[in-house]
Amino acid sequence: MVEKEVVIKNRAGIHARPAALIVKMANDFKSSIYFEKDGERVNAKSIMGIITLGATYKTPLKVIAEGEDEKEAVEAIADLFERKFEED
Repeated sequence: MVEKEVVIKNRAGIHARPAALIVKMANDFKSSIYFEKDGERVNAKSIMGIITLGATYKTPLKVIAEGEDEKEAVEAIADLFERKFEED
């Protein structure tokens, strides 16, 4: 299992478009991938799960992956957060 904390850097937070980008990327990996916020864990391959987190600007989230490509999955998703979902 690999974990990494990320912070939402785009001002709009995670809305439908970033959530769709995350799900698309997460589905490229075989590992199970989750986001955790305030003790709530959601599947990163579920657009509804991600949106229900209500993650806004500067919200810290934990990315957790477990499986054969877990390290690559966490790094790829963390990079997407770093690039602000290509919005700003």
